[in-house]
Amino acid sequence: ESEKECEIIVHKNREKAAHDNWVKRCAEEEQKKVEKAEKEAKAAKEKEAEIAQRQEEAQQFRIQLFSRYFYADDVKSGKVPFDGYKMSDCLAFREIVADVRELVLADYFPFRIVWKLSDQQPIIILLYTLAKAMEFEDSGKLYFANAWGKDVYYTYACENCEKNDVSTPIMKAPKEPSVIPGSFASAQAIAHIMTQKFVMASPLYRQEQEWARQGLKLSRQTMSNWVLRAAEDHLLPVYEELRRQLVKREVLHADETTLQVLHEPGKRAQTKSYMWLYRTGRDDGPPIVLYEYQPSRKAEHAEKFLEGFSGYLHADGYQGYHKLPGNIRVAGCWAHARRKFDEALNALPPDKREGTAALTELDYCNKLFAWEERFKDLSPEERTKQRLKEEKPILDALLAWANSVSAAPKSALGKALHYLKEQWPYLIRYLEDGRLELSNNRAERSIKPFVIGRKNFLFANTPLGAQASAVIYSLIETAKESGLAPFRYLTWVLETAPTLDRTVEGWAVPLLPANAPEFCSTT
Repeated sequence: ESEKECEIIVHKNREKAAHDNWVKRCAEEEQKKVEKAEKEAKAAKEKEAEIAQRQEEAQQFRIQLFSRYFYADDVKSGKVPFDGYKMSDCLAFREIVADVRELVLADYFPFRIVWKLSDQQPIIILLYTLAKAMEFEDSGKLYFANAWGKDVYYTYACENCEKNDVSTPIMKAPKEPSVIPGSFASAQAIAHIMTQKFVMASPLYRQEQEWARQGLKLSRQTMSNWVLRAAEDHLLPVYEELRRQLVKREVLHADETTLQVLHEPGKRAQTKSYMWLYRTGRDDGPPIVLYEYQPSRKAEHAEKFLEGFSGYLHADGYQGYHKLPGNIRVAGCWAHARRKFDEALNALPPDKREGTAALTELDYCNKLFAWEERFKDLSPEERTKQRLKEEKPILDALLAWANSVSAAPKSALGKALHYLKEQWPYLIRYLEDGRLELSNNRAERSIKPFVIGRKNFLFANTPLGAQASAVIYSLIETAKESGLAPFRYLTWVLETAPTLDRTVEGWAVPLLPANAPEFCSTT
């Protein structure tokens, strides 16, 4: 009986423990549900706040756009003259004609303005909500819809003067200067086309198809004409000003890549032309990235572009850079040297790579790059001291090792050793100045957007088109390096440039990316 009682007690204890565990699990699950609900509510609240913030930023951006437009009160206060008459002399105005100019609009700008004055109050009439209008849905995603827009410019006459005076004053709403005179292209439309091609790598024929799907017949030839004309009239002066500032710097990077141009005078369509790249290093000045089209890879092109420059030039092992004048000191690229030994290592079977000469050299290179990572936050002066202390012994050991190794000249290892020894004076030049870098990766990163775009548009039709592409790529990449949104920056330049007095020396300086207004920023 005592055993049965014990079994009953044990059974009851087990049931109680099971019940307690079940109650505990239920409480934990209920707590998880509460925490999940609170988390979802918090996320939803943060999402709503983010959407509201984006809407507020968009509204502030619109207000900034509108702040420069014409108000009737400005006329009444005398800020804007009215053909010698005072606004108070004219009791009423009537609309006598409306000059309508149709424009293709695109991307960020949500609407356009009807240029109209009112004797009752200053007004800005929003014509449509269009031009890739911003709409926020519950998901918080941004949706766009292409559309046509119009700028309407009204002309006014004074009814009182017309009845009671000898002459009738006429007032016209001021017109924005056209980006391309006689064309219906807006700054936003051209900036949109440029951004799609040179940032998103979408060729004009794809854009033509996309416009057609939106119900707009806009040929690639028309878009090409817009891009070429806008680049020549408004972007090229900014490009030239950037070049004048580039050659004043003391440390630059250079690189080049091929480009096929179909109608190059004196050359077959299949022959190679070149897109050169020059850019600033890691100094204190604003970043500048410039492309230049040239029909060949001759050193004379780099010499001409860099006329006026004196300092260090990062480059790869191309011999053309070594033919530049003596005031340009070439610094070699350790990334290229390491890459050649990496290729020699990969040429071997995996089971035979251990202890090879290629692996030994890679170890030396990796040590150099590891030290550079540690020195990246130092001042140039301190970086120079640390390099001589920590990296020069590695370089001395590497050169001694390379001189002791022999390999077949045409083998991968032989080619890597030849490159290392031939480029050695340029590879160790970075020890001279702390502003110099271990590699030319900065230039290679900057030329990559063009390489990606080239895979899509494949070729340029004419040298003029190739150079226009160089100008546009230059402004876009410089804008990106400066923290600007390419579309907003290009739109601002194309809207502002036609309004500036080009007889003034240095008129293009205010249009440089470093001087762009805050609303062009990506943040």
